[in-house]
Amino acid sequence: MKVILTQDVKGQGKKDQMVNVSDGYARNFLLPKGLAIPADAKSINEMKTKEAAAQHKIEVEKQAARDLAAQLASVTVKMKAEAGTDGRIYGSITSKDVAEGLEKQHKITIDKRKIVLGDPIKAFGTYVLDVKLYPEIAGKITVVVSDK
Repeated sequence: MKVILTQDVKGQGKKDQMVNVSDGYARNFLLPKGLAIPADAKSINEMKTKEAAAQHKIEVEKQAARDLAAQLASVTVKMKAEAGTDGRIYGSITSKDVAEGLEKQHKITIDKRKIVLGDPIKAFGTYVLDVKLYPEIAGKITVVVSDK
């Protein structure tokens, strides 16, 4: 008997997956506990519609990430910091500071956890940082650190 799982079932499959199980297992266990529904034409059509909607959502998110990556390529964030006599800045510039600077200067909101910064910036100069926007899609942002 073909059924569509409504929840993950150990040994059978994942949610929204169509599986072929024995008639007794479906009738006596899966269907009464609400773990599956019979795979008729209506439920199969609903399952395909859900899959298509999820795929469309993923494509829209990927395109938005690509657009943002292209926009970030032309953006330069200017950060100002005070320095001591040896040219090293007091404190450091972190990914949180870069995200706030990007928000203030260019009105682009990016979560600080998506900005890849190995070690905090502790010296003046120009830095190119990676920004992970979506799995397999990354952008680059230029950060210029200068004294006040």
